[in-house]
Amino acid sequence: MMGKQLEFDQRVNRLTKKHQKMDRGYRATMRKDGLVIMKPQRVRSAVPAKVLLLSLIGFFAFKAFLLSSLGPTGYQYRIDSLNEGTSVEQAGAWVMQIDPLSQLLSAQLNKVLY
Repeated sequence: MMGKQLEFDQRVNRLTKKHQKMDRGYRATMRKDGLVIMKPQRVRSAVPAKVLLLSLIGFFAFKAFLLSSLGPTGYQYRIDSLNEGTSVEQAGAWVMQIDPLSQLLSAQLNKVLY
């Protein structure tokens, strides 16, 4: 009797999880034998990966443009002045520090512009 109760509890738990997933949306599919089954839909990300990738590319392009227009010494001077500010400014300085990708893009940009 105990084995049957455990099997029943596991089935109830599995169905409860499936119904919680179906609260977020579901779709009906028909199997080959004609039985219609409701399957939970996958939750999609609020921000698509393409948008994140384009934002990252734009950020590095912005850094490269700043580095190219200010020059390495002017850019580093501004980063150093940010480092002396508040914690938010210090976080900005850490994000905006010169990295190899920005240097490479800046060098390519200098070849094209100047």
